[in-house]
Amino acid sequence: MKKIFLITIYLFINFHFLAQNSYWQQEIKYDIEVDFDHKMHQFNLSQEITYSNNSPDDLEKVFFHLYYNAFQPGSMMDVRSRTIKDPDSRVGERIYRLKPSEIGFQKIISLKNEKEHDLKFNEQGTILEVFLEKPLRPGKKIKLSMLCHSQVPVQIRRTGRYNKENVAYSMTQWYPKMCEYDLEGWHSNPYIGREFYGVWGEFNVTINIDSSFNLGGTGIIQNPNEVGFGYENEKFRTKKYFNNKLKWKFNAKNVHDFAWAADPFFIHEKSKLSNGTVLHFLHKDDSLNENWKLLQPYAVKCFEFMNKNYGVYPYKQYSIIQGGDGGMEYPMCTLITAEGSFRGLVSVTVHESIHSWFQGLLGTNESKYEWMDEGFCTYAQYEVLNYLYGKKQLNPLARQYKSYNRLANSNFQEPLTTHADFYNLNYVYGVNAYNKGSIFLNQLGYVIGTQNLKSGMKKYFDQWKFKHPKPVDFKKIMEQESSLELDWYFEQFITTINKIDYSIYSVESNEGKTKIIIEKIGRIPMPLDISITNIDSTVSWFNIPLRIMRGAKGVDMIGDNVTIKSDWPWVYNFYEFEVDVPKEEILKIEIDASTRLADVFRENNIWMKDSLVKKTPEIIYRSKL
Repeated sequence: MKKIFLITIYLFINFHFLAQNSYWQQEIKYDIEVDFDHKMHQFNLSQEITYSNNSPDDLEKVFFHLYYNAFQPGSMMDVRSRTIKDPDSRVGERIYRLKPSEIGFQKIISLKNEKEHDLKFNEQGTILEVFLEKPLRPGKKIKLSMLCHSQVPVQIRRTGRYNKENVAYSMTQWYPKMCEYDLEGWHSNPYIGREFYGVWGEFNVTINIDSSFNLGGTGIIQNPNEVGFGYENEKFRTKKYFNNKLKWKFNAKNVHDFAWAADPFFIHEKSKLSNGTVLHFLHKDDSLNENWKLLQPYAVKCFEFMNKNYGVYPYKQYSIIQGGDGGMEYPMCTLITAEGSFRGLVSVTVHESIHSWFQGLLGTNESKYEWMDEGFCTYAQYEVLNYLYGKKQLNPLARQYKSYNRLANSNFQEPLTTHADFYNLNYVYGVNAYNKGSIFLNQLGYVIGTQNLKSGMKKYFDQWKFKHPKPVDFKKIMEQESSLELDWYFEQFITTINKIDYSIYSVESNEGKTKIIIEKIGRIPMPLDISITNIDSTVSWFNIPLRIMRGAKGVDMIGDNVTIKSDWPWVYNFYEFEVDVPKEEILKIEIDASTRLADVFRENNIWMKDSLVKKTPEIIYRSKL
């Protein structure tokens, strides 16, 4: 009886713990020391890891990413790049053709626990599986010590040495990184070129490198007066000892990754936000130098806009660094190439900087929910560019809508729930992640109202920064903010390849009034904004909510003078309502004049005066208002 009683108490306590703590996340601390040999493009790494198991599960093993191992002939990334129907032009067969001196590798020399006992491990490509001596219990920590020898690959994708702009080292995905364990279990996906998911924690990183190199990256430099290069106190000047090594010490708290870059010819410049946050700019002194200097005030305005409209960037610094192969975000820094127009440099800088909010602080699993990362970032990017250039475009995402429509009307569509690694085409991944993802957010403003979207985004940031939000978490925020039910929208636009298509079916005179019939052609139901322009140029607005929304949207960009019609039950393909205007006085009727509805065939959204009258359909839902 005593044993049964104790088991009952144990189960009760654990059930109560889980009930009160439905969300949890793991925690990690890295203490990393690197000795870098720039002549061989290799480095020795020693890292001590403190890993906290905040889950309710016993962990018998842990996993690490070994990203550099992807840059070897025959790797999964290599094979995927050579066999997918539309290979990434930056990769193609480049990995396959690497020589031994050009490949990347991470070789684990030893791995011990806090008792200095060697642990068994299994290395398979880009994943290291580590078997613990005993299970790591809930609420407990484990300390691991690892020695690793690595070679930096020739720059192909994001990471590597001597990119096309001749930046010496783009050090991303460069250390053995703990895989994330969450409510769904381990996320130990092999690296084939997509993006990332990491454990929140602290990094203490010491990089011992030739003193000619200037560095920038994640975190705050702890010994600025020793390293110099413009980081030191303005009144302090340090002597450089070239051809000797210099230790760079970084600390970063509350981040889920660490990246850095190095080059002997980096220029280091700084700008400051109104709240004191410092933006560091590291770039080569070459033909693109002028663009980098002109970029600085645009970057400052971008951060100020995001701080005001989305939530305050919480770190003391951010580094914008020339490197990589285009643009890629990391906590507290980005690596971008400057080749191309000045506006192109501004655009990519804005996009990657905004990732500090969507991915850097709202750390979604990019492999599963890439649209919450790239899509939300793209939405904010074009909002910021609209502001920076004073364009005042009604829909800054017009190009993204056109791109999505081409895909939606093709045979290549895949749902947004497709794992990033498993898309059949790179093209579809790109359109889904960036364009359909941004449209999802813009169109959500159409559904719930722009003011609710704006305030909801701030609430989303406040509640989920430094965490790993999922779609359901975002949905709940937006439902609370708008007082509407949004299951139908998330389900239809995310989990299916169904399309939106509405038309103005017919317009008829009816005893001095006008009867309008709207047809739902596509499978996705949506609330509708209808604008009616009279021959005297006056415009009237009507909104038709969906019954499954349980309400109508709030304040929206179309203004307050909107007549709300009765709810549309989506099983009816036709909806009829009347307006108190004679048909002969109406010049134009339009569905979604704001162009935020992702209607795949907009040509039937407009009725013009003298259009042909169609026969009234048999099954029709008539507005009761």
